[in-house]
Amino acid sequence: MIQEVCKNIKFVGCDDPELRLFEGQYVTPEGMCYNSYVILDDQIAIMDTIDPRCQEEWAAKLEKALDGRQPDYLVVHHMEPDHAGSIARLLNTYPNVKVVCSAMAQKMLKQFNEDLDLTDRVQAVKEGDTLSLGHCTLQFIAAPSVHWPEVMMSYVPEEQVLFSADGFGKFGVYDADADDWACEARRYYFNICGKYGVQVAKALGKVAALSGVKAICPLHGPVLKDEAMQEALRLYNIWAHYEVETPGVFIAYASAHGGTAAAAEKMRELLLERGCPKVAIADLCRTDMAENVEDAFRYGTLLCCAASYDAGVFPAMHTFLYKLSIKAYQKRRIALLENGSWAPCAARAMKGLIEKMKDITLIEPTVTIMSRMHRSDQPHMEQLADNIMEAFKE
Repeated sequence: MIQEVCKNIKFVGCDDPELRLFEGQYVTPEGMCYNSYVILDDQIAIMDTIDPRCQEEWAAKLEKALDGRQPDYLVVHHMEPDHAGSIARLLNTYPNVKVVCSAMAQKMLKQFNEDLDLTDRVQAVKEGDTLSLGHCTLQFIAAPSVHWPEVMMSYVPEEQVLFSADGFGKFGVYDADADDWACEARRYYFNICGKYGVQVAKALGKVAALSGVKAICPLHGPVLKDEAMQEALRLYNIWAHYEVETPGVFIAYASAHGGTAAAAEKMRELLLERGCPKVAIADLCRTDMAENVEDAFRYGTLLCCAASYDAGVFPAMHTFLYKLSIKAYQKRRIALLENGSWAPCAARAMKGLIEKMKDITLIEPTVTIMSRMHRSDQPHMEQLADNIMEAFKE
């Protein structure tokens, strides 16, 4: 279905409901959507292409939206193949189209399309450049490292519509979770853009300087308008600055034979008894790692409970902390509980991974249990729960 963003702008994106693993690593049980738009003016601009998986459907939608007219420009906001994978198809179908993109994207065009003749077909633009289509004007906004270095956004002031590239995207098909954009947008943000909070914050500053944005058109997920757009902007400001979104504790555990899992559940019990506003808990061995990364960023305190393993820490916990580190996890409090049957070493290994993160406060005491919880462990666990709760009294 071709949808109308506003009178001059049409949505011609496609759902990919069969996709189960985005970028080869992120679970997408409902699939994914790839967004493309057309600005119909005196001159016509196509705003990004689509993943080759949906190329035929997209080409048919595009032809219908054009209604016999020939497009003049293809604006490439981002060169990742799920958005730029159909450039060759488009240029071969419409030989008079000129590609408009950033200078770095221009270099990447040939990398992804070795056999495509781009001679005199590319117009590189930079921050502040404009392109008139007739009634509508495209203002180009550099957004490097959100989340690739060549990314740009564009704004149509006459319609007050922002094309935000991967910014404000989410996992899922176009209309998935229509009443809960934040759930899959949060998982998407921290796993795709989480490392680049500084760059996202700079881009948000540029968006804030625009006059009265009424709609945001991302490359994944729904077009955002009205209250949904305002809520997305509010959350992005929290996420980009690594602030706490939800007061509470996230307990992440990696258990080999159930002893560590029981200790994690006991810590959850102790925290709730003490009035912790929210306690989320996850078995790292059996849950979506991308969702666990999301929850670690969402809450202000992280409690890691892990078994010792091969003179280190249980692999699922190692993976979890490594992923947090490469996504620039910061400005958080972390508590540790380790388990070992003869030489507990999980805490030491976890601290080694945590040391690579910045602005982290370790909460004492580190609790050590031997194989299973014992009555003698109770005071140490209660003390840790008390110390975790101190942050909520400030």
